[in-house]
Amino acid sequence: MSSLKERLSYNAEFIEKTLDKLLSKDKLNGGNMAEAMRYATLGGGKRIRAFLAIEFCRLFGGDEERAAYYASAVEMVHAYSLVHDDLPAMDNDDMRRGKPSCHKAFGESCALLAGDALLTYAFEVCASAPLSSEKNALAVRTLAKCAGAAGMCGGQELDLMLDCPDYESLKKLHYLKTGELICAAATLGYIASPLEYDSATAERIADYALSLGLAFQIEDDLLDVRSTTEELGKPVGSDEKNGKKTVLSYMSVEEADAEAKRLSTHSAGLFADMEGGEVVSELPVYLLSRKK
Repeated sequence: MSSLKERLSYNAEFIEKTLDKLLSKDKLNGGNMAEAMRYATLGGGKRIRAFLAIEFCRLFGGDEERAAYYASAVEMVHAYSLVHDDLPAMDNDDMRRGKPSCHKAFGESCALLAGDALLTYAFEVCASAPLSSEKNALAVRTLAKCAGAAGMCGGQELDLMLDCPDYESLKKLHYLKTGELICAAATLGYIASPLEYDSATAERIADYALSLGLAFQIEDDLLDVRSTTEELGKPVGSDEKNGKKTVLSYMSVEEADAEAKRLSTHSAGLFADMEGGEVVSELPVYLLSRKK
């Protein structure tokens, strides 16, 4: 795998197969909810979080097999968050990844339960990884913290409050809503590796992930005004429609581009000096050029 694009494709295919097995109808007890869980999780998305879990595991001496369950758990948490985000009570979006959002395809009550079940199942999968009980306990605790009130859910609450008086407030929102789950993914990859957990290394990973997450979100804000519904696979202009603040509420497009580049450059430099760090160092810069 000589290029980042090839590695992204390889990892996405690997995690798709793993998720397909973990989300088999037999494991989920069949029914519409199981169909909705599979619909929301399989067959789409960039799999950036799974990619980070796998690549940070590789960076510290592991491989995709060691990271498989943790990477899948993070993708399930991400999928649940999108299902709930799209609900009428939240962002009220009808499209996701180029197809009807989960509640449009299965109804609101089924979508709500599918999201709940994906979140719950994610922790079962994380705790069932074929690694040590100590690693699994740390992974579950890390994922729970990053996904909960002090992480992603806390960011979602701030997002719904529509109260960001300045860019610093918006940064906090994005660090929580987007950055924390990206941080969980990278950290879980490190935990899955053969190395013992070191807090200083974990802090370096968190710096990388939170900077990447904010740059990623700034690019999302820019794509919301630059792109088309066909390119994004979801409605454009939805932030403005819902009265939400974006980075463009506080700076120009040119300034936002510069901020995203600054954050990506910082993130890319954190592991550039480490043997095997090329892939995680290339990713932040690569994501700046995405179209969806």
